[in-house]
Amino acid sequence: MYCQDILRYRRRKTHEVLVGGVAMGSEHPIRLQSMTTTRTDDIQASVDQCIEIAQAGSDYVRLTAQGVKEAEALTEIRTELRRLGYKIPLIADIHFNPAAAEAAASRVEKIRINPGNFAEAKGVDLREKFLHLLDLCTQNRTALRIGVNHGSLSERMMDRYGDTPEGMVESAMEYLRICREVGFKDVVVSLKSSNTRVMVQAYRWMVECMNQEGMSYPLHLGVTEAGEGEDGRLKSAVGIGTLLSDGLGDTLRVSLTEDRANEIDVAAKLVDYFENRAEASVPMYPIRAELFPAYRYKRFDTQEVAPSPERYFRLGGSHPVAVIADLSHLTDVDNVHIEALGFKLREGVWKSADGCPDAVFIGESNMQAETAGLPVLDADAWDYVQLDAHHLEDEVLDWLRQNPGMVVILELQSDHPVAEYRSYFLRAAEKGLRNPVILRRGYSEEDWESMQLMVACDFGSAFLDGYGDAIMIQTSGVHAAADLVKLSYGVLQASRVRFTQTEYISCPGCGRTLFNLRETLAQVKAATRELKGLKIAVMGCIVNGPGEMADADYGYVGAGPGKVSLYKGKECVQKNIPQEAAVQTLVDYIRKDLNK
Repeated sequence: MYCQDILRYRRRKTHEVLVGGVAMGSEHPIRLQSMTTTRTDDIQASVDQCIEIAQAGSDYVRLTAQGVKEAEALTEIRTELRRLGYKIPLIADIHFNPAAAEAAASRVEKIRINPGNFAEAKGVDLREKFLHLLDLCTQNRTALRIGVNHGSLSERMMDRYGDTPEGMVESAMEYLRICREVGFKDVVVSLKSSNTRVMVQAYRWMVECMNQEGMSYPLHLGVTEAGEGEDGRLKSAVGIGTLLSDGLGDTLRVSLTEDRANEIDVAAKLVDYFENRAEASVPMYPIRAELFPAYRYKRFDTQEVAPSPERYFRLGGSHPVAVIADLSHLTDVDNVHIEALGFKLREGVWKSADGCPDAVFIGESNMQAETAGLPVLDADAWDYVQLDAHHLEDEVLDWLRQNPGMVVILELQSDHPVAEYRSYFLRAAEKGLRNPVILRRGYSEEDWESMQLMVACDFGSAFLDGYGDAIMIQTSGVHAAADLVKLSYGVLQASRVRFTQTEYISCPGCGRTLFNLRETLAQVKAATRELKGLKIAVMGCIVNGPGEMADADYGYVGAGPGKVSLYKGKECVQKNIPQEAAVQTLVDYIRKDLNK
């Protein structure tokens, strides 16, 4: 397996990689990092932002070096930082330019190269170029990251594997085998994607392949082009949190289209959530680990359940993963509570709208509200049982198998909820159970951002594993029920099991960015938010934009100063549009394309 134990939290053992004076690996804390948005040849602006990132708590800072000139500028940046007393290690980010990597090798503590574009030009000997870089890194004690991106695999890998996690892994392994051959150990690996499902599968398969070949290189975690605001946080927490819960990851970056201090704050909260995770707070029943779907998504097979025709809420089977509002903490549930969820009472019948939950759970609460048309999960209409990980004995599971219409509300209560849901579903798979399962977990966290991240980590990992037919968040009333419903839909979208809103893929920006990303993203969102179900990318430059927006339906990509190109998938459909007209041109193109 890709981790030591799928039911217990244990960090994967890796060897130490020294990056300047800050080492990473399993014997060290998980390291945080971010990246500047300044032009690297603007020395003062780059120094200022490096200091800002360091003061926010980052362990490393990365700067783009798109050419030799920018790589050479790193000397001045590093010198000035050291003069001011900042010892934070610097990382040079390289694409398409081996000469820039070679120039940076003596100027920074670490280099990141993308194997998809490092030395893929016609007539270039990849092995020769890479060996020369390794020699320079050895001479200068410079660490290296092999940073694979889902959207920028080489043509060789695409021809053989397609745009797949396998292609990502082999792209990295090709370079790692050369590193091992010459004894170069100061290597870190990343396999990033804006698609959380692809990202998690790629990292898991990467570790499995390294294990098979006796490699112990540390992992750099990240969801690339995550976006901003709640969407960016949820997507990052679902992807990174799923891997952290498996004990994977030695350094990470949360890529947000926001201030860099925000990236570090979110990253620190994610790490803190797993730092003291219990290893064995859940009863461990015998399981068959080979039944765990580690490398391929497959939703756990359950049967459809519906209480009666007038209760239009259906659960399980091929129905989308549901969102259930938990009002069970209330003594009485009245019309005001139902209206707060977005339902409208018309002529005595409740009507739902966008953003409403699929059902309302009242538990033992006294129902004072009108019920006509309202999808209520209650004991009068539904057969359900509430279980937790302490009640998964054979007798209980055998009883569920004899009652296939019984809905299971699986209570995730321990410090390691991943162990709880995996314990149930692996035993259910062995027993042949098909009962629909509602995943439920309670939170008392008052800080909204912290709670968002916790919910995304806990539920997102289950949905990426294919487990669960519904999400139900329980609180003691600190947060409004409507906000929890919105959060639930956001987690389902970030986990790629249900899309209910427009998804935005936006890069965090770097020294290659050709326009104000945050302002442009806000304009694109305002103009396209009603186009539900679409994925729209806003990318800062032509260098990585077209490749790294691989998962988007449409894209807005910086093509040059004041110029933007528009994409449909990976195809450029309009080039060099003046920036001031580009957003409206994008919207007009999308609408025309959808109406064909």
